[in-house]
Amino acid sequence: MAGSREEAPDYGRGVVIMDDWPGYDLNLFTYPQHYYGDLDYVLIPHGIVVDRIERLAKDIMKDIGYCDIMVLCVLKGGYKFCADLVEHLKNISRNSDRFVSMKVDFIRLKSYRNDQSMGEMQIIGGDDLSALAGKNVLIVEDVVGTGRTMKALLGSIEKYKPNMIKVASLLVKRTPRSDGFRPDYAGFEIPNLFVVGYALDYNEYFRDLNHICVINEHGKEKYRV
Repeated sequence: MAGSREEAPDYGRGVVIMDDWPGYDLNLFTYPQHYYGDLDYVLIPHGIVVDRIERLAKDIMKDIGYCDIMVLCVLKGGYKFCADLVEHLKNISRNSDRFVSMKVDFIRLKSYRNDQSMGEMQIIGGDDLSALAGKNVLIVEDVVGTGRTMKALLGSIEKYKPNMIKVASLLVKRTPRSDGFRPDYAGFEIPNLFVVGYALDYNEYFRDLNHICVINEHGKEKYRV
């Protein structure tokens, strides 16, 4: 069973960013000029994100690198995380004494409008999930918030009886609305903030921002739908 309600392993919480963390001043970094005035601060610089993903790849290969892996990428926010993670996994495989075959498939979920969760998960794309039967599945997600979206996806996949399911999420939000779900692999645990960048969007904007940043009220209003 993917995730856990029990105490996570040492790396289970990932890099923990506390609620009082002030972040980094935007003037210390470069970012697209068309987002000037739309952000509060940099929460996680791009370089730290990349380094953390490399470590996650090592943890994943240590745990499940003995078997072939079907990677299920949750679009759209997870595509950069997935691409970087899979590249690191392949590099580790190429330099080990056992080759691990990795196939990547995609699914798209919709659970946010503006900065609010809509409560219900919509599956917009993806191939027939029955193809996951008997496979060792690694779900790659951008953010776990309440956990309800991921649990709904897991419920859909588990009907087809995969051999194993693991979940890797770049971010886990501390939110009072959480149902306690924890991914098997977490990059960063962050405060309950709406963040953008590194393919994380606000109504399809900010995907071209490399750093993970906190959007301000001006930015939310500017790109509201």
